[in-house]
Amino acid sequence: MQEIIQFIVDTASSWGYLGIIILMTLESSFIPFPSEVVMIPAGYLAHKGELNLFLCILSGVFGSVLGALINYYICFFWGKKFVLKFGKYFGINEKKFSKFEEFFLKYGEISTFICRLLPGIRQYVSMPAGLSKMKLLNFVFFTALGSAIWVSILALLGYFIGENEELIKTYLSQILVFIIIFCFIFVFIYVKIKIKI
Repeated sequence: MQEIIQFIVDTASSWGYLGIIILMTLESSFIPFPSEVVMIPAGYLAHKGELNLFLCILSGVFGSVLGALINYYICFFWGKKFVLKFGKYFGINEKKFSKFEEFFLKYGEISTFICRLLPGIRQYVSMPAGLSKMKLLNFVFFTALGSAIWVSILALLGYFIGENEELIKTYLSQILVFIIIFCFIFVFIYVKIKIKI
């Protein structure tokens, strides 16, 4: 893991914001790996003065949206059969796809925002969104909003405590718990309001 993080740091340091965009595009598309290993080192480089923190966050959000659009358009144009045929090489099976599809159909467009905050599933919600032909402007808005929150948290962690790996793990675990609770409360309130309407 240390070698991977060092590679990310070197890439971000050498390629700058373009490196962050490329890595976050990959993270947000069919090649899932933790965004933590991209944005925390980027925040650390900003702390050292090698990069600008705001531009790191902006690059991370842009890459996230770009990667999400890849998934969105694949499903928009080629559909579920195509994804299941080739998705197996990237850990996507019918059972997993059906769960994401069910979640999207249950909570609607807002799920593209919620899922961007949840590790392990953030890149997959783009697929049912594309499949259901969700309005592009709404998709980009909710994806960017959720990505901005998550990317900012990671970049700020790297900026303030980037050298202390144990401290990052502690804070990240606490933040994840808080985000999950927030998402549950948000969904509950959203559903209640939707029912009343």
